[in-house]
Amino acid sequence: MSGLKTYKCIIDESLDSDLQVEFVALVDRPAIERNFLAFDEKLKFAVDEDKRIISGPAMLADFPIYRNDEAYGEYFVTFEKETILSIVQKFFKQGFIKNFNLFHDPNQETTGLTIFESFIVDSERGISPMKGFEDAKDGSWFLSAKVEDEAVWEKIKAGEVKGFSVEGVFQYATFKAQPRILTDEERLEKIKELLSETGLGI
Repeated sequence: MSGLKTYKCIIDESLDSDLQVEFVALVDRPAIERNFLAFDEKLKFAVDEDKRIISGPAMLADFPIYRNDEAYGEYFVTFEKETILSIVQKFFKQGFIKNFNLFHDPNQETTGLTIFESFIVDSERGISPMKGFEDAKDGSWFLSAKVEDEAVWEKIKAGEVKGFSVEGVFQYATFKAQPRILTDEERLEKIKELLSETGLGI
């Protein structure tokens, strides 16, 4: 698995382009391997009304996501922090805050969820990850949604859906291979090998 090619996902910031994130899916196994937190005030504090809020990471910067399809075979995709910023800004410009579905199924869209809170981790601006996700890198996108769809809330409480998964159209770009910097010990070994090949030795 470690030898698989990794692609950067890229969008087009133009509002006329369909290279963008259009939906957030609620899934049982998030590709970023992180579940959201469901806040149920009724269960937590024994009061009459539910908060019905789900919060958590929607995108993790530089996190390798495994993919396997006919076009590319097995590979990983990642989102750099600059790309996530562009994705989130375009998502809100397009007014997609109520675009949710279940399991990436277009037949299971729901308008009963609304994003009301969103932030991107940025240590320079003092914006930290949510509690419980402290290892999320700068550029990671967190969101909170109010759940007013009764059937979806029941699925959340039952643990049938556990996290967010973004859905969109992306362009792939390959990483340029960067030469690895040798340690002092490795440099010395290389010198010894060269001297040995020339018969000079050390």
